[in-house]
Amino acid sequence: MAVSSCSFPPRVFNAYSSFECRSDPDFSGTPTGEKPRIGSNRRVTASLFCTGGGASVPVSDDVAVVEGCIDNDSVQIGDSYDSKTSFLSSDGSITVHAGERLGRGIVTDAITTPVVNTSAYFFKKTQELIDFKEKRHTSFEYGRYGNPTTVVAEEKISALEGAESTLIMASGMCASTVMLMALVPAGGHIVTTTDCYRKTRIFIETILPKMGISATVIDPADVDGLESALNKNKVSLFFTESPTNPFLRCVDIEKVSKLCHSKGTLVCIDGTFATPLNQKALALGADLVLHSATKFIGGHNDVLAGCISGSEKLVTEIRTFHHISGGTLNPNAAYLIIRGMKTLHLRVQQQNSTALRMAEVLEAHPRVKRVYYPGLPSHPEHEIAKRQMTGFGGVVDGDLKTTSNFVDALKIPYIAPSFGGCESIVDQPAIMSYWDLSQAERSKYGILDNLIRFSFGVEDFEDLKADILQALETIA
Repeated sequence: MAVSSCSFPPRVFNAYSSFECRSDPDFSGTPTGEKPRIGSNRRVTASLFCTGGGASVPVSDDVAVVEGCIDNDSVQIGDSYDSKTSFLSSDGSITVHAGERLGRGIVTDAITTPVVNTSAYFFKKTQELIDFKEKRHTSFEYGRYGNPTTVVAEEKISALEGAESTLIMASGMCASTVMLMALVPAGGHIVTTTDCYRKTRIFIETILPKMGISATVIDPADVDGLESALNKNKVSLFFTESPTNPFLRCVDIEKVSKLCHSKGTLVCIDGTFATPLNQKALALGADLVLHSATKFIGGHNDVLAGCISGSEKLVTEIRTFHHISGGTLNPNAAYLIIRGMKTLHLRVQQQNSTALRMAEVLEAHPRVKRVYYPGLPSHPEHEIAKRQMTGFGGVVDGDLKTTSNFVDALKIPYIAPSFGGCESIVDQPAIMSYWDLSQAERSKYGILDNLIRFSFGVEDFEDLKADILQALETIA
């Protein structure tokens, strides 16, 4: 029951004797005209208590404090809140408020989401535990199976992707491998594309065959090759990046989704390079969309995470396997993802603009052989990118002469792996990701020694342009 004011007996809370709880908030302006439930069906309890009008309420496990003083039967977390955030009309507002405003089920009045550092959750009585096991009572149970901070991050991503459900994990590779093992049966077959993140390729080529899972590898634009593979094999899944790593090739998501679905095949798009702002893979027909949240979603080069979004049914299948395999995201990392997403739309807007303008500068420069960027008309899938993307991302690849000298002459970008953060990053894939392969082996994947990948951050465009032009002048 809601209490309008609070005071704590000195014998229990001496330091907080002047603390006052605010009254239960007025939710009459919400879309339904009713007070929204907070989160899912999971209930939380706290041993705090409140008093009103001088009447004491004894300390007990039956009282919780949320948005004023509310009994624990009113406090819920999870999916009862409309994660589609229908009252928000833009992605920018969704990145700030989804999963939190009117929807966060953590016991606090704080604007920012608290970090719940716990490995386990308790039950008041044995009967409550039995009710939980028999699905009459909802709760968190163990840290590997869920966490209130993590739920907020998942709901924020779901709202942005337009997904029924999201599962967040310890890294992008964790999300990829868990998804593949959960959805592809032993002895199954998948289709993937030639241009992809190297560790994903290694997993498909060396780990999946141990489970009898085979793969057909096609060019990202080879729709006929996809159709042929679907006709020859019982294909469980078509899994591709779009744009791809490192050449930023683009797959016609709507076309391949229709083709795959006609054969009963699932489609999962790794949209890490696109971000959920530049491309809505689920709306284009994909069944699942995956991200290395380490990159643009986190956006500050300070956290590892991966996420996968889609229907409740498919994500539940993946979540069940994830609970067995581990790879749980730490709640502190979940907090960093939530924090990072609040500026996602601002960062991506700047990165889109910088990358396109810089791609045009590089393409016109005599010391640059070729530039790979979906926003350029010279890109092989430029027309596809224009149809399904609202922006083309902050990563540009280019072939440069005397590459190492150029990289070393740059003053702003860091020489580092990864991309999508506030700081600009540059690397030579031949050294950073493929150094253990011979030059001949690298060339099979198109990874030549003069290939450079730029990930532009949020620095001023003119500063980056001046830095790149002065570095180009050092090339003999």
